[in-house]
Amino acid sequence: MLFVWPLACQAGQAGTEAPASKSVLRAMHRVARWQMSQPIKEKPTNWLMGTFYAGVSALAVTSKSIEYEQWLIDTLDKVTDWEIGRNRYYADDQCVAQAYLELYLRHRQPRMIADVKKEFDGILKRPPNHGLEFQTDVVRRDEWCWCDALFMAPPVWMRLYAATGDKAYMEFAVERWWKTSDYLYDKEERLYFRDNTYFKERERNGRKIFWSRGNGWVMAGLVRLLQYLPSTHPSRPRFEQQFREMAGAILASQQVDGLWRSSLLDPEHYTIPETSGTGFYCYAFAYGVNEGLLPRETYEPAAIKAWQGLISCVNPQGKLTNVQPVGADPVKFPISNTEVYAVGGFLLAGSEMFKLAEKIEAGL
Repeated sequence: MLFVWPLACQAGQAGTEAPASKSVLRAMHRVARWQMSQPIKEKPTNWLMGTFYAGVSALAVTSKSIEYEQWLIDTLDKVTDWEIGRNRYYADDQCVAQAYLELYLRHRQPRMIADVKKEFDGILKRPPNHGLEFQTDVVRRDEWCWCDALFMAPPVWMRLYAATGDKAYMEFAVERWWKTSDYLYDKEERLYFRDNTYFKERERNGRKIFWSRGNGWVMAGLVRLLQYLPSTHPSRPRFEQQFREMAGAILASQQVDGLWRSSLLDPEHYTIPETSGTGFYCYAFAYGVNEGLLPRETYEPAAIKAWQGLISCVNPQGKLTNVQPVGADPVKFPISNTEVYAVGGFLLAGSEMFKLAEKIEAGL
């Protein structure tokens, strides 16, 4: 009988047996190479590609392979010339510089950060102060007024601090994070609204609307901020506390197949497994366990289930399926859909799952 690989994730209950580190790396290779073989359809400096480049950077470090490092350098030389998007205040236009800064920290080539430093210095001289009401016009969206922005921008500011030693970049990220958090973070549900237009909206079951990928952006943003925030910084405990609070709320909505649905609080209506949010949650849970921020006995099995769920959504060619398209809230979508930013999230998840698998193999 001819076997036909399903377009959707394979249904069933995910197990908690740890994957071998070699199998994690193989999966990362397969998914990355499939994506690299596809024509680039996006603007090279936008957030979609920026997220993918961040994932490739993580793969380069995890695999210790010059192949990915050189691909990333050559690609950015050719398609972005190490520039960010032209709207300097817009968080989505800053995301691509995450890869620039990580490459700079490994190679110390000034061209890699010259443009982002120039643009960010301009922001520090004239910081935005227009309030956090969501702006439909992206040209006016100069504050971090939507939760996705917490992945797009703060990790760049923190990496620029690491690259230069200038604390002004770090303090800008910290101050602006908490400004956004005070506005969009629901302390009762321990989750982020996507933006203020969702404050009064409700799902069919009467629950508040908390978009899975939106909160995934925040969790991944927290990880990538904590990676460079000094342990002695006065805000460090507050960041770690929010990370733990959100992890607990997100864990409660993980489904038996290890994946999350596009709506965190109404999975009965949005039944399609979704991989972009799941990738970021897997990344955050594995990081939390690896760094001792989350209790291992609870979050290691959850991270393993999430990874197994993600793997079940990768076809033999390496295409990651079940990705919600670009949007701002929970929706239903074709199960065959893929997106480059979800591949970035998958590779980030794999980078932390590889570390976790190595620890388990070493009996640590």
